[in-house]
Amino acid sequence: MAEATAVLNYSSGTTGVPKGVEITHLNYIANCMQTEYMATLAPDYGEKVKRAKVLSFLPMYHAYGQTYHCVTCPGRGVPVYVMRKYDFVEMLRCVEKFQITGLNLVPPIAVALTKRPEVKDFDLSSVESAGCGAAPLGRESAVEFDRVVAQGRFQLRQGWGMTEITCSAIGWDPRHDLDSPAVGELNPNIEGMIVDDAGHEVGVGQRGEFWVRGPNVMKGYWRKAEATKETKTDDGWLKTGDIAYRDKDGLIYMVDRKKELIKVKGNQVAPAELEALLLDHPAVQDAAVVGVTIRGEELPRAYIVPQAEQNATPENIGQWLAKQVAPHKRLAGGVKFTDVIPKNPSGKILRKALREKAAEEVGDGNPKASKL
Repeated sequence: MAEATAVLNYSSGTTGVPKGVEITHLNYIANCMQTEYMATLAPDYGEKVKRAKVLSFLPMYHAYGQTYHCVTCPGRGVPVYVMRKYDFVEMLRCVEKFQITGLNLVPPIAVALTKRPEVKDFDLSSVESAGCGAAPLGRESAVEFDRVVAQGRFQLRQGWGMTEITCSAIGWDPRHDLDSPAVGELNPNIEGMIVDDAGHEVGVGQRGEFWVRGPNVMKGYWRKAEATKETKTDDGWLKTGDIAYRDKDGLIYMVDRKKELIKVKGNQVAPAELEALLLDHPAVQDAAVVGVTIRGEELPRAYIVPQAEQNATPENIGQWLAKQVAPHKRLAGGVKFTDVIPKNPSGKILRKALREKAAEEVGDGNPKASKL
């Protein structure tokens, strides 16, 4: 029974076709025990659990919401209030009405909590903890969340995970203060290493692909033996596809998805880094950056959802960013305002769709591109 498939969750599909991920009973129990152990390290854990109330607005068919709201919280005896569907203002109303103490967030919601004017209309003082995962959140956005929402009661904890490891492999020791853009340290009973393109482990501070091994690593992709073989080594290491580095204390820092890096004149540009900077601009409500090929050269291009009350233009936002980054990181592929950034239900940007859109608008395949 331990090795039998318990759940068939689907990968995010942000860069390609989603794949069915076979998660066993052992995977699920192991991952919940790993995350629960980290939580119990808090000196006041017992008291917090007694008064804990969690609000669920994340999709339960996704690993993040499913693991925490369907398994971990019930296992702790923590009540979960489930919204019928996500609505930002209704979420605020539920937090106030039910005196919610814990929030599991994704970056778009975390950023909205710092920028939407409706937040001031509700009392969120019952919230004692919040975590953010599923996609990267910029350091400045996290600091702004702590200022606007947490107000000294707690610090927003960023996490990292993926469907192929059940949910998470990295967590935070709650006894430590957060003053780092890291996503945490390895959970117990999990091995991790950062390797170069040849599969050799790199040193402290060096970037490479993050690999993990442990009892929470998936059984494999459903009916996709070749894809499983490409992702999981014979000795159990999962190639996450994420670029990361570690510091001398073992804290792990995520850079971006390996497949999503933009290669500009031989330099690698991480879209997540530029998105985090763009979200610091007061006129930017949401942002996404992708690469587009113009005259045979890949260049960063940004799509931005502007704040309605601000009078910014794509040009001055591009100029603002150019003053903060190296020349190869500038938005030479252009900046375009849009009504919405396409995302999957867990909050991850659908970059494949945006890359196709960029190629149609200004790429080499577009007859108008030569006029740029």
